[in-house]
Amino acid sequence: MNESVQLTCRSVFISDLHLGTRDAQSDRLLEFIRNIECEHLYLVGDIIDGWELRRNWRWSQSQSDVLQKILRKARKGTKIHYIIGNHDEFLRPFLPMVMGDNIDIVHEKVHFALNGKRYLVVHGDMFDAVTMTKKWVAHLGDRCYLFMLRLNRPINTVRRWFGKYHYWSLSKMAKQSVKQAVSFITDYEEVLSSHANESGYDGVICGHIHHAEIRTINAVEYLNCGDWVESCTAIVEHYDGRFEIYEHDQNR
Repeated sequence: MNESVQLTCRSVFISDLHLGTRDAQSDRLLEFIRNIECEHLYLVGDIIDGWELRRNWRWSQSQSDVLQKILRKARKGTKIHYIIGNHDEFLRPFLPMVMGDNIDIVHEKVHFALNGKRYLVVHGDMFDAVTMTKKWVAHLGDRCYLFMLRLNRPINTVRRWFGKYHYWSLSKMAKQSVKQAVSFITDYEEVLSSHANESGYDGVICGHIHHAEIRTINAVEYLNCGDWVESCTAIVEHYDGRFEIYEHDQNR
């Protein structure tokens, strides 16, 4: 998106930034944040990757710039809602936390949309049986995911030699090809939607599985923000009440 063009909307939801990892798309994220104007900015979990920072401290200037830009938006009046995920769970003992007039850090949040509906905003890891009951498996899966991200670089370099400039993701191919992984995503979406329904919400907005989606599941609106490691997507609430998936690289 041209830097002179701004996306003006009521609310923006982004998740799974994984700042502190080599694969965080902080430059693209910074470009996106600079070019949006919104009343509410929801950070839907896994913003800072505490798991990776404990293993190998890595923090770039562009990642600091992202946090500084978010704080600057708060000073200018944007309401910042930081919902904790499993990778930034080190903050959970301190919740809820309020920083100034425009920043709150919480386990979950209720979003009152312009369409008159109530949405539960939650990262979603609490509805992932592996994350909650077999943390060692979750950490192993995280390492495998990071390994596949490393492989993406040489693979895409070779693809460009042959004129294939579109980014190709090994991890996404694995998720789409492995039946068990597809089943996990479906189960996750249905369990989270059922919880929202039983709790009296009209919809749920989440992250965690790095798969952007908007669909209706058993009369509940399910919205997933995607991630800023590969897909660079967000959920946007427009002033006419519509929600849509925003793909940054396709709107540049």
